[in-house]
Amino acid sequence: MNLWDPKTVRQVMTMFGLNFRREFGQNFLTDPEVIDAIADACHPEADCTVLEIGPGIGTLTRSLAARYRQVIALEIDRSLIPVLRYTLEDCPNVTVVNEDVMQTDLAALLEDAFRAGPVAVCANLPYYITTPILMKLLESRLPFAGITVMVQAEVADRLCAGAGEKAYGAITVALNYYGSAQEILFVPADRFVPAPKVNSKVTKITLWREKPFVPKDEEMLFRTVRAAFGQRRKTLANALAAGFPELGKERITQILAGMELPPDIRGERLDIGRFTELSDRLLQACGETEQEDRE
Repeated sequence: MNLWDPKTVRQVMTMFGLNFRREFGQNFLTDPEVIDAIADACHPEADCTVLEIGPGIGTLTRSLAARYRQVIALEIDRSLIPVLRYTLEDCPNVTVVNEDVMQTDLAALLEDAFRAGPVAVCANLPYYITTPILMKLLESRLPFAGITVMVQAEVADRLCAGAGEKAYGAITVALNYYGSAQEILFVPADRFVPAPKVNSKVTKITLWREKPFVPKDEEMLFRTVRAAFGQRRKTLANALAAGFPELGKERITQILAGMELPPDIRGERLDIGRFTELSDRLLQACGETEQEDRE
């Protein structure tokens, strides 16, 4: 069954009386070379479980099932479950779960899989919910062997950007705290049915086994990052002053000077190491301010 053939995709949808649902970001990939490249990128060994998010009609799922020990496919759209039973009937190593990944207890779902061996993630993420899904995967702290995602090209650029680059932002820093991202493949919009309005890129995220930078307080790190990028047109000093009103701009300026950062620097110039150092200094300053207030 050539599910990458546009004609076949439409025939399958018609057979089950379905329409492509824009609210679920249903754009089905129709390039076999891209499909195989994504599947190959998930893990170097066959003895692996792949958690696939959003299998659609099972096009990529079949390619994953042919390569890996087990595939657990999470599909939010209940109407696609009968389609997947049909398209995957000859794939006994695939388990389809009709759940929303954002509401799924991933640790419980994958408990047996992690006991059996490595677990990787593979997903063609809907553009409207890419960041929430990625953050859920990262914040789950599960030891994924890799996270291979196809996302909007602009989002992929942000994930892979370096400090100082135009695309660099809060999501870049957050990802760099948990791991590193590498662009694998460019995918034009015309490789999908129906074709989206934007191009896509495949990105591979590799999680750190040991984080190179560990803040004294993780919550403070992310508060610092949110403040730094909350008002991108402002200097870092002004953005942090707005995000840390308890410190005030003068104290913020002193902290930045202590790090030998120029007064007009912006948040996008700092890498994860510098953000970690900055958050530790802000944590100390906040503690000192609280102590002063008590006295």
